[in-house]
Amino acid sequence: MHAAQQGAQSRRPHRVLILAAAPAQILDIAGPAEVLAQAGRLKHAASRGGAADAGGTPYAISVHIFAAGEGAAETSAGIGLRSSVTEAEIRADGRYDTLIVAGGEGARERCREPAIVDLVRRLASRAARIVGVCTGAFILAEAGLLAGRRVTTHWRWCSALAATRDGFAVDPEPIYIRDGNVWTSAGVTAGMDLTLALVENDHGHALALAVARELVLFLRRPGDQKQFSTVLAAQSAPSLRLGDLLAWINENLDRNLSVPELAARACLSPRQFARAFRDETGTTPARMVEQMRVEAARRTLESGRTALGQVARSCGFQTEETMRRSFIRHVGVPPGDYRDRFRRWTSVAPSTANREEEPRP
Repeated sequence: MHAAQQGAQSRRPHRVLILAAAPAQILDIAGPAEVLAQAGRLKHAASRGGAADAGGTPYAISVHIFAAGEGAAETSAGIGLRSSVTEAEIRADGRYDTLIVAGGEGARERCREPAIVDLVRRLASRAARIVGVCTGAFILAEAGLLAGRRVTTHWRWCSALAATRDGFAVDPEPIYIRDGNVWTSAGVTAGMDLTLALVENDHGHALALAVARELVLFLRRPGDQKQFSTVLAAQSAPSLRLGDLLAWINENLDRNLSVPELAARACLSPRQFARAFRDETGTTPARMVEQMRVEAARRTLESGRTALGQVARSCGFQTEETMRRSFIRHVGVPPGDYRDRFRRWTSVAPSTANREEEPRP
């Protein structure tokens, strides 16, 4: 593309339309909108400061909520929201760079309404990027936009989404997934993680990180981070004593966590402890400890450049080779390859918006 054309394109706002069906999950709308708005403010501030490649306002955001009646649309928090554009205006215009379909009870219960499905299908045919936040994926499925894709949604609704139609695969574990130009996320806050990934795809890692800092987010989570941590899932065990023990294990992964040691902490015999643990968690103590250690190692590898041997020791693996075998068993790749993938993901700063094919995270 000619340099002048590239400059004109970079100055043109990236048009985003957020659609939702009432009752809508308020954070599925406000979360992505705020991430994109903050990106615009920071990009504009950088341009006024003379920063190179700052450009102008990167996103122009519109919101339309299919209300169930007159007035403000109902949301999960009981706070009414009003659309910034009408359905008639959307149909008359019809050209948006990114279409985001938000979730909530309305997305699940009203996903087959002809007016909603028809509009989403029509807009998606022109949009370069299609996004389903949480149960917004139900509407995308009814519009036929998930065919042949790997997608996700809120963990509670993954089975229901998979049952709606054939022809796509639902993965309940990742917090968000990109498959070509279709992006889907888990529930609520995961929509903000996905939107940060959109910002990074459009404008690079530095701006995405700046937005995360501006929003005081503790961590920019990668897409294949699980919706449930091992320890959180395990703490649903009915025994308070066992739940406290699991929290203690997670904080002491570098210690000797043999069955006799854990049984003594739980004030049970090794045999009683092993039986109670399996009954309440569905797995053995040794496997649970291994899963927690792998999860801790993943977090360390995702966020830094610590040597593999040091990661292995800090997470309680006896040797680097032991960590390697556990990683392959639970993650499918060696820890070195896993770390290299995140190095590439955080070092590449793509500057071209609307890329339909990028290396998948």
